[in-house]
Amino acid sequence: MPSRYAPLSRAELAVLVPELLLIGHLIDRAGMPYCLEAWGEEQMTQVAIEEWAGASPIYTRRMQRALRFEGDDVPTIFKGMQLDIGAPPQFMDFRYSVADPWHGAFHLDHCGALLDVEPMGPAMVKNMCHDIEDPTFDATAVATNPRAQVRPVHRPPRTPADRTPHCAWTVEIDPSFPVVEALPALADIERTRAATLDLDPIDPAGDGLADYSGALVDDLDFAAFSHSALVRIADEVVLQNHLLNLSFQRAVRARAGDDEGLFRRIALSQLVGHAGVAAERLHRALGLGSSPEDAATLLELHPLMNPLPYVDLVRDGAAVTVAPSPAHEDGGWPALCGPDAPDALRAIVRAADPHLDVEVTGTPTAWTARVVVTGTAAPEPGPVAVTKISKGAAFAFEPRRSLPLYVR
Repeated sequence: MPSRYAPLSRAELAVLVPELLLIGHLIDRAGMPYCLEAWGEEQMTQVAIEEWAGASPIYTRRMQRALRFEGDDVPTIFKGMQLDIGAPPQFMDFRYSVADPWHGAFHLDHCGALLDVEPMGPAMVKNMCHDIEDPTFDATAVATNPRAQVRPVHRPPRTPADRTPHCAWTVEIDPSFPVVEALPALADIERTRAATLDLDPIDPAGDGLADYSGALVDDLDFAAFSHSALVRIADEVVLQNHLLNLSFQRAVRARAGDDEGLFRRIALSQLVGHAGVAAERLHRALGLGSSPEDAATLLELHPLMNPLPYVDLVRDGAAVTVAPSPAHEDGGWPALCGPDAPDALRAIVRAADPHLDVEVTGTPTAWTARVVVTGTAAPEPGPVAVTKISKGAAFAFEPRRSLPLYVR
């Protein structure tokens, strides 16, 4: 089944892919404030652990298969991290080194996540850099080798306050290490339609790399990949967005219990905040205009509405029509949109122009949203403003040269 990203040029896709990786990272920033408000710091931390540990092993293995770099060694782990929404390039500036296939290290020259939480105090820094990272780094590594250990050399809270690099870690694989056990969340997310979704294979013909089976490189140059490979990477990355959200929703529902109103408020606030900020970044990156048709294009290309086999959407001019699809079966983001829940759609189109709105007609799973022009500029939604607390909302990528990392 074709992709909605296929009509974009190879150059446009090379710009789009890192944007989608960073956009996925902001899901966490959009949702955690509401978990903190509802249940406090300790439970917010547990939500984050379950969220990442339930999704990252699934999407890591998917990307390994798609780009043909499956393996059980340290370079395979690092390749997966370079294509993970948990480690978007430059914003989370991972620098890798490899001593041999079973021993490596990385440090972060710039950690956007750290800079987001440092103003909140050392307790919040410890939550992220110790309590959350210890189990989630291992959960990411277990996708490649269950006997991999990711251990800190040093990490925040920073002493002195301006210490660089922000943190440093070793990665080792040894048959004597105990097997890392997956959290129960992983088994639940593995049963979703998103986890097993089939996407079109990469066409090996054409200019550029069709896979990442070659040497590990320092800064992954997305422009080096072929058009077909970039389309598949884009689809896999937006699927990472959905998987992370489904894992987030699972953790929230477990704590909300029978309070469906609380679950929906948190899930919808996360979606609206993420949708609006993601739309602003996509609008800038793709150079879209401010017309209703441009806003409909923004809806069509937004992670909320992709990949194509997961969300059944058709665009016609200034309107998009959504039909029941696997995303609705999973109860994910599209299930939070419709005639009675237009807020996320409004946040997206208003990234093109605050004078735009959507008129949504139909049922909760089969609806049409038509973009219309109003006479009044709408204020920024509260969840969007909350998500913009993250420096990732305005982060700008810079050109970088890709160099191979040799394994001795």
